[in-house]
Amino acid sequence: MPDEPQTLDPAATTARPTRGTADSPAPAGTARWVAGLVAVGLVLAALNLRPAITSLGALLEEVSAGLHMSGTVAGVLTSVPPLCFAVFGITAPRLARRFGPATVVCAGMAAIFAGLVLRPFAGGTAAFLAASALALMGIALSNVLMPVLVKTYFPDRIGSMTGLYSMALAMGTSVAAAATVPMTEALGGDWRLGLGVWAGLAALAVLPWLPLLRHRATGPAASAAGGGGAASGGSGGGSAAGTEASGGSAAGTAAEAAPAPRVTRSRTAWALGCFFGLQATGAYITMGWMPQIFRDAGVPASTAGVLLAVTMVMGVPLAFVIPGLATRMKNQGPIVVALGLCGLGGYTGLYFAPAGGAWLWALLLGVSNCAFPLALTMIGMRSRSGAGVVRLSAFAQSVGYLISIPGPLLVGVLYQHSGGWGLPIALMGGLMIPQMIVGSLAGRDRTVEDEC
Repeated sequence: MPDEPQTLDPAATTARPTRGTADSPAPAGTARWVAGLVAVGLVLAALNLRPAITSLGALLEEVSAGLHMSGTVAGVLTSVPPLCFAVFGITAPRLARRFGPATVVCAGMAAIFAGLVLRPFAGGTAAFLAASALALMGIALSNVLMPVLVKTYFPDRIGSMTGLYSMALAMGTSVAAAATVPMTEALGGDWRLGLGVWAGLAALAVLPWLPLLRHRATGPAASAAGGGGAASGGSGGGSAAGTEASGGSAAGTAAEAAPAPRVTRSRTAWALGCFFGLQATGAYITMGWMPQIFRDAGVPASTAGVLLAVTMVMGVPLAFVIPGLATRMKNQGPIVVALGLCGLGGYTGLYFAPAGGAWLWALLLGVSNCAFPLALTMIGMRSRSGAGVVRLSAFAQSVGYLISIPGPLLVGVLYQHSGGWGLPIALMGGLMIPQMIVGSLAGRDRTVEDEC
């Protein structure tokens, strides 16, 4: 489930640090405590980037009944995350230039805390959606800026630090999915308490950033934030950020100085945007609806949450394996097809025997959802220059999130009007076909500069 990191301008790493900022030379003791706080802050922030989504998925039936939601309205609720990522994520670079990335991430964690605290007190659907949107705004801002902070404070450890917070993100995703129902039952069965308990983790994530507020980065961090444009990550993954950054840094000075391509003229860019959108559609449908599919098939609520956790936790090892494999291949189409076939197998199993092979279907869908780090890796490989990667990432992810918005809503509508999961699952499986097609086109060995 999850989700996704901003592609940064590698040229930003060569910017001269501004005197008096967190990026300036500092006494060794100061540098160590700042880096230590940032590392702790990144891990705690990553743990909070998905529980607001997956905890709701685990209790969607109770929330829908408690707030008297129809299937269509519940579908709207599951479509809110990609909408918020598309709308709010684009503002993160501008806010970072003005206030500093650490300040904005601190505010993002505070917004997550506020949204999760307010959500259980919502008396109706509109208030619940508003509180959810507040939390998702904080997630969107942090999604974009966490790679900026990694690049600023750990320029020689981008891969390892990105992998660290990627694992924390996947862990937060899976733990929230697995633990929400048991905690709700332990708290008396009130879904409001089961959702609100995650506000405590968000409050903890605010603390490491408070001492860093005076270390507002205006050197490399600001450059990176500005160079990032609108790109943002959201479904999950993250290891590809290191691949992209290191790959881009190896580009020659001439390539970096070349004018950025007009990616809207590139068929590869459009294929990447569609591939990103279709894989994000599958991820958000999975996070929002998969527990309900299993519960309607007779699987206990707590087990349904664990099954979602299994699906999400598959992203931990594969987020490291897939980008490395992709960079060693000239054409990533075979990986796209392999992941798509896993998705087809999982949805076919859900259609014919949702309870009988539940664990196998959860594993297959977890592998399929690892198309997210593959998409990020291909973004870094489909342009020769840093400026081109930034534009391509902004375009592909913006187009992708817009494509992904209707998917969870459409599943809710089909579920309500068909009276079962047959038609929605057929839709989910059917989307794997165009995903494999456009992903194979995007995986061809060419760059957007060639096509522009």
